[in-house]
Amino acid sequence: MSTAEVPAPRLRLLGRFTLEYGAAEADVCTGAQRLLAYLGLRGHGTRTVVAGTLWPDVTEDRAHGSLRTALWRLHRGREPLVRSDGDALSLATAVTVDARALADSALRVVEAPAPGAELCSHPYFGLTQHLLFAGDLLPGWDDDWILFERERLRQLRLHALDALAHHLITHGRHALALDAALESVRLEPLRESAHRAVVAVHLAENNVLEAIRHYRTFRTLLHEELGLAPSPDFASMLPACALTRD
Repeated sequence: MSTAEVPAPRLRLLGRFTLEYGAAEADVCTGAQRLLAYLGLRGHGTRTVVAGTLWPDVTEDRAHGSLRTALWRLHRGREPLVRSDGDALSLATAVTVDARALADSALRVVEAPAPGAELCSHPYFGLTQHLLFAGDLLPGWDDDWILFERERLRQLRLHALDALAHHLITHGRHALALDAALESVRLEPLRESAHRAVVAVHLAENNVLEAIRHYRTFRTLLHEELGLAPSPDFASMLPACALTRD
């Protein structure tokens, strides 16, 4: 296969780390995985910052040595995956990153005009649905910089799921709206805005009993876990009978 026919590399960080060329999965050593993940999430960094972040428990010389080894392994036998511009490192422009696509799609949903925007007709809508239901960022990786990026993506994803549910309700896509709202509940069971989205779907379908049942379940959970009650705004969505204790 000629160089021109080699599929563009895809870096998957949501779920298990994989580097793919078409249907083929590349074998990547641990150090190179960490370097690709860092650049895939952060975009770029100086050699000193990258080495110190990825290998914080060794001397500076050893950290730089580990970085050079990772770069050498990534450059063997194929087009470079990492660009070097003096002291700065960045991911090659040909590499697509699923976590970046998730962040971009989520921001588009959050920033989309409401509620008249034809979100469902946008070409990225199918991609948005897929990525919003994707796996967590590199589960099992516990580096501080990963924990920060994981929480950043989680929060962005939660806001996007809430917004997506409300957009879908506006367009009458109730089953998909409920999926989005329930996924937000799964990710953060005590998040009121997610439960409000679930109730909004049920009310849009005139399923008042389902809405009341869900509200009461959340009210009980919130009281048991935090000793709190749902907000007045949430309560105002429902008839007075829903607010009485079971």
